Amino acid sequence: MTLELKQIIEALLFSAERPLSPKEIRAIFAEATDEENPGVPEPFRNVREAQIVATLDELKAECELQRRSYQLVEIAGGWRLVTRAEYAPWLKKLLDEARPHRLSPPSLETLAIIALRQPIARADIAAIRGVEVDGVVKTLLERDLITIVGKSEAPGRPMLYGTTQKFLEHFGLRDIDDMPKAAELRLQAAALKTAEEKANVAASVTDAQAPVVETATPHPNPLPQGAREDVSSPYRGEDKGEGDNLPA
Repeated sequence: MTLELKQIIEALLFSAERPLSPKEIRAIFAEATDEENPGVPEPFRNVREAQIVATLDELKAECELQRRSYQLVEIAGGWRLVTRAEYAPWLKKLLDEARPHRLSPPSLETLAIIALRQPIARADIAAIRGVEVDGVVKTLLERDLITIVGKSEAPGRPMLYGTTQKFLEHFGLRDIDDMPKAAELRLQAAALKTAEEKANVAASVTDAQAPVVETATPHPNPLPQGAREDVSSPYRGEDKGEGDNLPA
């Protein structure tokens, strides 16, 4: 069987447990050997990186055109085959037992701060969150979502934290520049708040313009049919609950 460059690259992507960059694929072609069939890898040993990029684009278009259950995406500085979102209910059932525990809200909040402010020291993270973050930072380090990227010039030279390649893979980002900037998030939050305030004002105006329906208030102590109210009774009329009107 005559192998094609596209087939080999697809096999590499299918077998890889992480995104592969064109440079890494190029290195695999250059170093691949086959003791039983030494002539098989030779035609691909000098493949150029531009050829690999073109083949990746072709594979991506082919997946889209044929509506395969998986797609080729550019993520974390490389390329990876991933299943489509519509198959999530079945895949979730299959993978739930092997899937690691989800990140807790405090972990996600801390991770977002690090991603947006990196490199950042632990004390600065704690100052933003208003709580100690030692345990959360330890968890994120163990999950390989953050790493130590250096030391600050501040007194004591505290360690600085940043996100990892696995962080990009986990959240489906090509690189850290795909992250929304803090200023963009503030603008989005302000726009959302303005929209909510306008909606509340509109609702208030609608309520104010609604017609008021008056209903008759029933007598607090209705008399039986045919009975006549005793005008001499100290309890005549409405009971105002005033102790001074009660008989001795």
